[in-house]
Amino acid sequence: MRAPQSHTAPEDPPSQSTLEDLRMPVRAKLAAAWTGFMFLYLYVDYLALYKPGFVDDIRAGIVHEFDAGPTFVAVALTLMAIPILMILLSATLPARVNRGINLVVATLYIPVSMFNAVGESWTYFYFYGLSIGLEVLFLAFILRSAWTWPRRIAPPATLAAGLDSEPLRRPQQT
Repeated sequence: MRAPQSHTAPEDPPSQSTLEDLRMPVRAKLAAAWTGFMFLYLYVDYLALYKPGFVDDIRAGIVHEFDAGPTFVAVALTLMAIPILMILLSATLPARVNRGINLVVATLYIPVSMFNAVGESWTYFYFYGLSIGLEVLFLAFILRSAWTWPRRIAPPATLAAGLDSEPLRRPQQT
């Protein structure tokens, strides 16, 4: 006797699959953007070392026409430490505070980034133009992400309970 044959068709592989696209939390977006900004900011300073005469100026105690004394070093460290700190703050602060700090700091860093081109020769216009353009794009992304931070609408019962600081109670049935 023969075994009955199965008449089921082989499994059809999906003709097209859709990629899973989960919403990335705003905190993660901000931390990633500050990380990218910080690395770009650092690499621009590092690559500036390759400009002819730059290292000689540093040895002479001058950086971008500033004396490379303790004040300059403290300001440079502060300007680098803020984006580094923003990575941590963006990932950990409560949403309302996080949004406000990101809006303020990113806004303040736009002129700071543009200041890097002051006094530079046209020979390095593309280098500074590209780097400043990229830094401003990162900052614009940060501003947009913070400004459009999604809001969660609480259900009316939660709002009413929160306004009175008393939990809502069901009316007693008699």
